[in-house]
Amino acid sequence: MTHLSTARELFQTAYESRYTWDENFPGYSADVKLVQGDEVYTGKIKINHDMSVEVTGVADEQVQEGIYTQLRDIVTHRKRNAFEQSHGKHEFSQGQEDATGAVEILVKGDSMGSNYKIRGKEICQVSRVMGRMAFVIDTHESLDTGSGYIASRYDALFRNSKTDEVTSVLNFEDTYAKIDAYFIMTKQVVQEYKDGSRTATEFSYANIKLLSPAVV
Repeated sequence: MTHLSTARELFQTAYESRYTWDENFPGYSADVKLVQGDEVYTGKIKINHDMSVEVTGVADEQVQEGIYTQLRDIVTHRKRNAFEQSHGKHEFSQGQEDATGAVEILVKGDSMGSNYKIRGKEICQVSRVMGRMAFVIDTHESLDTGSGYIASRYDALFRNSKTDEVTSVLNFEDTYAKIDAYFIMTKQVVQEYKDGSRTATEFSYANIKLLSPAVV
């Protein structure tokens, strides 16, 4: 039997196998369109080299804030952080392996009560408890960019951590395009199931242009 990797090694390999933008990433601008039912909103967005986000020209302030939040989530997943910087102080232990071959990775010392599942070299599940809110994100499909993977179809289940009641379920489908050297999201479809109703929201990004690198 081959040597079993430690939980830390398994998690670090999967963490470092994610697709992230490198230090030369210049940022980009795009036109945004958000469609929800019969409502359509348009505007402009910019993600800068320093990963700050700008959204302008959207007629509804709440919708503009929603687009901003979605872009902040994109930045969180594409921003490159060293493993030691993010997880150096955490302790990892290996839990059960499920029927699909995914291995549970339990974490000690994480303020958000995070646990994970690893399948192959990918993080396929994240679960967190943050006060009264708990959520589990399961990845069903991912895009292999050749320099790391990006989750492309995944679900998020939110529940009340005190009562275990499911409060909402979100299904995500993301589409990416390679713009010069970088993979950038061109579309995200989110279906939310809450209180017995379904809401579909589609974010589309067009006319994507990388920004000129800052002159030093």
